[in-house]
Amino acid sequence: MSDASRRPGTGRPYLVFCDVDETLITVKSMFDFLRYQLVRRHGVAGKEEHERIMAEVRRRVGDGTPRADINRFYYAHYTDESVETIGRLAGEWFAEHTASGRGFYIEPTREALTAHRAAGAGLVLVSGSFPPLLEPLAREVVADAVLCTRPLIAGGRYTGEVDTPVIGAGKRDAVQRTLESRPDVDPRDCWAYGDDVSDLPMLELVGHPVAVGENEELRKRLAERAEGVTA
Repeated sequence: MSDASRRPGTGRPYLVFCDVDETLITVKSMFDFLRYQLVRRHGVAGKEEHERIMAEVRRRVGDGTPRADINRFYYAHYTDESVETIGRLAGEWFAEHTASGRGFYIEPTREALTAHRAAGAGLVLVSGSFPPLLEPLAREVVADAVLCTRPLIAGGRYTGEVDTPVIGAGKRDAVQRTLESRPDVDPRDCWAYGDDVSDLPMLELVGHPVAVGENEELRKRLAERAEGVTA
């Protein structure tokens, strides 16, 4: 990521789209928070429940279940949960993670986003995670918008269902709509950061895609794309 904060140099407005889990922060926010809130509320029983859910997630991943379906499976575990209670626990989760001032953020990514902000870019977080976990983070990094999976709510409680999961093609569609809403912005001037091949549909929409971490397949695919563009 040595060139991650390089300015486009055009003077034109541009946007920066950033995946969150293992791109901007070191944890998978959904599953890390799931463990946090279950253990906080139910102790040993909560820990066992988290382990049971994660075992099922691993089984589904091994069976090739689409990530969007796993996303839906995750949010089904919030059925009838109080939005207020989950919001309070999410705030405490975020505060505990950030209290030490280290170990939560992937610093090269955060530094790159800070440089983009200083250059006048608009910052957009893009994630399959949900608002209670992402909104405190968005405030911290001064993001202009959050594109994420949004669980459905009725009567102040989660229904267990979601609108479109912002995973894979869902990320692409959310980013595409944002770009279409900004005719003053050329996608070729924009940047996007991701850590997994599931981020490719989003990364391929912009002129400056950045692979965070050591995912070899992602780096190979982006290198092939760059060669195709310059050929």
